[in-house]
Amino acid sequence: MWTDKQRGIRVSQAELLCTNSCGYYGNPAWQGCCSKCWRERNRQEETKRQETSQSSDGGSLSFYKFEEKKSIEKGSRVNTVRRLFWGGPSSPKPKESTESHSNSMKAFQGLEPGDFTGFLKILRSPPSQRLQSRCTAFLNTIEAYHDLPVQKQSDLVQDFYQNMAAYFSFPESQVLQMMEHIEKLMMTRLHKWVFCHDSVDDEQKDLALQRRIRSLNWVTPQMLSVPFPDEITLITKDPYLPAITAIIEMDAKRAPQDKLACVIKCSQHVFEALSTSNSEPANADDFLSGLIYVVLKANPPRLHSNMQYVIRFGLPHSLMAGESGYYFTNLSCAVAFIEKLDGSALNLSQEEFDDYMSSRAPSGQRAAERQRGAQSTQHILDELKVRQQQLDQGANDFQAELQQWVREVNTKVDEAQLRSGFIQKDLRAHCGLAQSASSPGPVSGATHPPEDLRAHYGLAQSSSSRGPVSGGQQEEGVAKLI
Repeated sequence: MWTDKQRGIRVSQAELLCTNSCGYYGNPAWQGCCSKCWRERNRQEETKRQETSQSSDGGSLSFYKFEEKKSIEKGSRVNTVRRLFWGGPSSPKPKESTESHSNSMKAFQGLEPGDFTGFLKILRSPPSQRLQSRCTAFLNTIEAYHDLPVQKQSDLVQDFYQNMAAYFSFPESQVLQMMEHIEKLMMTRLHKWVFCHDSVDDEQKDLALQRRIRSLNWVTPQMLSVPFPDEITLITKDPYLPAITAIIEMDAKRAPQDKLACVIKCSQHVFEALSTSNSEPANADDFLSGLIYVVLKANPPRLHSNMQYVIRFGLPHSLMAGESGYYFTNLSCAVAFIEKLDGSALNLSQEEFDDYMSSRAPSGQRAAERQRGAQSTQHILDELKVRQQQLDQGANDFQAELQQWVREVNTKVDEAQLRSGFIQKDLRAHCGLAQSASSPGPVSGATHPPEDLRAHYGLAQSSSSRGPVSGGQQEEGVAKLI
């Protein structure tokens, strides 16, 4: 069933269906049966045990009467609980007008699929008072009897689903949508009372499964024949990472349908990863192999408890048929495969499998790994050498450009200084000639540099003279202009 040298893991469609050939999906947790056949099978076995115990009872009559009285009391307690939910045949039923019931049904019928908020608003409205009272009574009673065995609680919840389904006079598809809202309403509140219940050993099985998955962390996609890219870079990353994230998120959800939604999302991401990693279209064998790889990589918290919670308190149609039923059945097969995994399932000898499980790679595998490691290291060194050469060449080019820039700046500074010296020299010479030719007294405007010299060096024409200016002041003004 499990192994194939060409494809790794192979499960046919027929092996996923119920062993009673009812056409629905089975589950390893129900010994290959669907939820409906499994419950009928349990009821028949319970009836046979009671008949066998009564017919083979050779004890005294008083002991037989004691057992009969105990059974009657037990049945009375169960009937009392159910009467609290639905009322007995003689109990007065709340009056509900036909008009209000019709309005309530129309409001529920107009809901969009998945509109849980709208469902709650309609449920709080006066026309839906009877439905709200039933739900509230059921929740309060289950919380009051939370110490019942979890299987009894599961039976009560499933009976509640059946009775509520008969409350809605809708087409089947709309009834299923309404029951999804009912399930989410009930189980979101009951989650803390029934999840990982004390009457079962779910917590121990969670720890055992986590240790088992942790011991198989050496399993590679190639061993499972999972299509996988040859190299993973920072850009491409692991194509199965979204699926790993989705399956881990399942533990944070409360309603069974929300947990199933995480399984569906994970499975869809697995198909997407298979399509991107393989040129051929993905098939059921590749999907199961990819799902097993995702579970091994993710090691989801409380995986066993979450699956049992969905099995016990989820809607039957969600697991018996459809997309959710198919994906959840494959997840159950993946977990069963991991629990029974051996060397032959991975095309390994028993010695190699034992070496891997004891954290020792086989001798041939170790040599191949060392060779691959050496090749990878050499490849990295070659890449670093090329990058170092490129870095050195870039540094040399930058240094040459910097030196050229410094030379150009120095040349321009020297030219500016030389030009400034010539300007100052010529200005001083012209100013000296003007002062010697003038008579004593106030300096007239003729002491300014000649117009041709001012134009030659780009000096601006003074607009006016503001009083007597001495020769030293003229030189100082010329120096400021420069």
